[in-house]
Amino acid sequence: MKQNRRQFLRTSAMAAAAFAVPLVSARATSIIKQKTSGNMKLSWTPYDLQLNHTFTISGFSRKTTPVVLTKIEYDGLEGYGEASLPPYLGETQASVIEFLKKIDLSGFSDLTHLDEILEYVDGIAINNTAAKAAIDIALHDLAGKIIGSPWYKMYGLDKTNVPDTTFTIGIDTDDVVREKTREAFGRFNILKVKVGGADDKRMIEAIRSVTDLPLAVDANQGWKDRHVALDMIYWLKEKGIVMVEQPMPKLDLDNIARLTEESPLPIFADESLQRLADIERLKGVFSGINIKLMKCTGMREAWKMRNFAETLGMKVMMGCMTETSCAISAASQLYAGMHFADLDGALLIGNDCFEGAKLQNGKIIASDLPGIGVKLAKKIEFGR
Repeated sequence: MKQNRRQFLRTSAMAAAAFAVPLVSARATSIIKQKTSGNMKLSWTPYDLQLNHTFTISGFSRKTTPVVLTKIEYDGLEGYGEASLPPYLGETQASVIEFLKKIDLSGFSDLTHLDEILEYVDGIAINNTAAKAAIDIALHDLAGKIIGSPWYKMYGLDKTNVPDTTFTIGIDTDDVVREKTREAFGRFNILKVKVGGADDKRMIEAIRSVTDLPLAVDANQGWKDRHVALDMIYWLKEKGIVMVEQPMPKLDLDNIARLTEESPLPIFADESLQRLADIERLKGVFSGINIKLMKCTGMREAWKMRNFAETLGMKVMMGCMTETSCAISAASQLYAGMHFADLDGALLIGNDCFEGAKLQNGKIIASDLPGIGVKLAKKIEFGR
């Protein structure tokens, strides 16, 4: 039985890897070949995001998030991308720029070979997933602009058939928690609360003192004991919580599997998951997965991860880091039909330099502009 299951999973993984991006349809190939000539030019710039509030999760706090913005020019068009770099990801602006310097796109003049280009980028070095995502997003933006279509249409998705996005409330004092909760009134239909420590019940009670909106919680690996975690989850369910994200340390899969089996709420993987190859070992451990472009190298792999998880009967969520509307808009192109979403990253900052996907009635709705659906909101100087 175990051997048959392993064979099924290996076969499924191969099928998932074969999910080609929609760009390589005959019609798209014809359009691109008619419209393109010459080589691509890559440039970039570091940029620091200023958070509206100090952001605290289980383990650390911060007021800024460094990013690197990318631009790929081709045939008079510009594609934009982004690498968001929260501290736990292990990348910096310097490491991203060093990676970008290694990329030579001069050998590629045909964007119908998007898979080939991104496989080349992925093979330059291990890890560097946010840096790779910055290229992936810019290439998808550029390809969509050449075709003249937003990506959600090429994926065959209905951009309005999306889950409500959560609005994230970090660990803080009762007064600040209530203030952040009130900011969500009339804008969001579900909140996400950072937990994973001694103040969990206090945080939830503070929020419940001002709203009865549904809540999701993210423990960021903060609960260490399975029995304590299960007791907390039962208490949370009574308080109107609808899902739990990464309750225990990412490598403690045996205890997480037992917790998921006993839990009255769905349990989603975050830190335990990074790329497509990780999904197979998480079947039966988590109820679902949280896909983030910065962790999985971008839209190409995110699309494959979504499809593979669904074939395994797992729920799927689209998440984000603190990001500009560039990366958020890219994610908005492919999350229609998912179970949960946490795409508030651009709403948490005060210096967004892009315009793109918008918050409408609690949902992040993709733009109809071609590509990932963004345009610069202010002048940005890109260089090398």
